[in-house]
Amino acid sequence: MRRFAAALLLASTLGGCIQTRQYADLQFMPPQGDYKLLVLRPDVSVGSVTTGGLVEQRADWTDAGRANLLTALREQQGARGGNLTIMERRSSLPDVPAKTVADIERLNYAVDSAIAQHKYSGDTLPTKRRRGLDYTLGEDAIAFGRRTGFDYMLFLHAEDSIASTGRVAMQLLGVAGCFIGFCAPSGGGGQLAYASLVDLRTGEVVWFNLLQTGSQLPGVGVSDIRTPAGASMMVERLLGRMKPGRNAARGLRA
Repeated sequence: MRRFAAALLLASTLGGCIQTRQYADLQFMPPQGDYKLLVLRPDVSVGSVTTGGLVEQRADWTDAGRANLLTALREQQGARGGNLTIMERRSSLPDVPAKTVADIERLNYAVDSAIAQHKYSGDTLPTKRRRGLDYTLGEDAIAFGRRTGFDYMLFLHAEDSIASTGRVAMQLLGVAGCFIGFCAPSGGGGQLAYASLVDLRTGEVVWFNLLQTGSQLPGVGVSDIRTPAGASMMVERLLGRMKPGRNAARGLRA
């Protein structure tokens, strides 16, 4: 997954843009009413892009980014109604062992990684074409829903990289070289994030959205989840507008 993430980040950085694309189960309608939603602890990594272009993970930046995302998720999802529970630790659910939560997190991550690879990289599975979002966590997710009483489970994965001083200098040299006929711009920081919604009554992944951001301009980033504003921006871009599935949308227009 990390290699796939790096490829997506490279593409978005060279494009210098912000991209999102949603997929949903054909019959999916965004949750409404008195539903119970569990938000799993976000899977976050934040690092510094070295002069040579490698990303060195920073534990302090990662902790800050996760804390900001948790706050942003609480504010954004809390405004939508429903009964919301956000997990800051795997031991947050009463009478549910941390190992059980860890197992469902790993299962969710594995399925989401497959969705990201096969829906966004061009590596499409022939059996999944024209079927919307046709992925499931299976009986384990259904059992987890019965045990916890939640209707839906939301998972967020976020990778953020910030260009170091040396990397910014390298970018400036690359831009300057363009004026003498040797144009060698180098990518800076960028983001890859995705969010998925699982219906715990069926085990199906019913909605998925992927975000890519990047900038070719030296020292200029799109947002920074180490700050509350940057984390709120990421959450809004990912979750601000859940679109219904294709068949459900047709029904609304009929």
